[in-house]
Amino acid sequence: MKKKLNNHIDKDGYYGNYGGSYIPEILYNNVNELNKKYNSIIAGKAFRKEFESLLKNYVGRPTPLYFAANLSEQFKAQIFLKREDLNHTGSHKINNAIGQVLLAKHLGKKRIIAETGAGQHGVATATVCALMGLECFVYMGKKDVERQAPNVSRMKMLGATVIPVLSGSQTLKDATNEAIRDWMNNTENTYYLIGSVVGPHPYPDLVTKFQSVISAEIQQQLKSITGEPSPDYVIACVGGGSNAAGAFYHFIDSDKTKLIGVEAAGKGIDTGYTAATLNIGTPGIIHGSKTFLIQNNDGQITEPHSISAGLDYPGIGPLHSFLHETKKASYLSATDEEALIAGMNLTKKEGIIPALESAHALAALEKIKFKSNDVVVVNLSGRGDKDLDTFINYLNKKENA
Repeated sequence: MKKKLNNHIDKDGYYGNYGGSYIPEILYNNVNELNKKYNSIIAGKAFRKEFESLLKNYVGRPTPLYFAANLSEQFKAQIFLKREDLNHTGSHKINNAIGQVLLAKHLGKKRIIAETGAGQHGVATATVCALMGLECFVYMGKKDVERQAPNVSRMKMLGATVIPVLSGSQTLKDATNEAIRDWMNNTENTYYLIGSVVGPHPYPDLVTKFQSVISAEIQQQLKSITGEPSPDYVIACVGGGSNAAGAFYHFIDSDKTKLIGVEAAGKGIDTGYTAATLNIGTPGIIHGSKTFLIQNNDGQITEPHSISAGLDYPGIGPLHSFLHETKKASYLSATDEEALIAGMNLTKKEGIIPALESAHALAALEKIKFKSNDVVVVNLSGRGDKDLDTFINYLNKKENA
């Protein structure tokens, strides 16, 4: 193992050619304060003690690294599932939400805003705000409000105000736009809790650090199970890319481990209805950072499409643009249909219903030729409760076809 990821980001927040902070002047003080203080705060003894205690006693970490015997037999490899779906609130999002809410409290902020697509980040944020007694406002595209109704109900039960966004495609991009507008109008008392490794520096770095607990646990657990801390493959779905960043973190400079991100191809990467940013996108600026995004020749953002609300985003975290460009990771894509098939396969083979986001990662198992002794870790980033209607509709269509 060589140098860690920390050395791949410079003082201005760039991973190679990607990252930085492209923000309106009104947000400069907030972002600058965060940039100056976040590293010292999250490295502090009091912060680490509270953060680690909550991860253990509230979230339920460490999450299991489960050997999936039936999948292993099917795909002729040693397949393990990192069970982030077993976290409190049902996904990896709670790791980052706890970290950033604690950070906000250290900065003296009383009001928390967030964006959400699939609702998992919104639920996680609402959960931690309820725990900490903070005001919570969650922006969510109207389309996502409708297709992720169970998570909307959870957020409201937890005391959050859910604000449907009616602009644009009414999905994650538009929710992010509205959250940024709110932040611009409430700079003094508000902390913007970004849910992925996107946005202006230092957000991609701090979200990656909070999610890096995933790969740290994978190392420890694999060492205990197999005697070797590094797997041959780590596979994770990628929208903005936080679960993948967390799962990749400690393996980025490993000579042994192949990192595989799986984007949402939607109806197909050549159809115009896709969210496979690295497969078809080009460099540009979105939501405060330079990265790959889906745009036309005039630089206008193209509306993405995915059956998965959490992957329905036209950009990607700058870390992933860097890993893609430097070939430190490979990025495949899976269509809506492939994700549904993979999700149903896990359900029937292992008795685990995955989130549609995680189902995209599982779809990659069909696309890679493994050796029988390959150790493969798939990050199961979330559980599928919120997507039951989509899975059931798919089953009904298949039965009636």
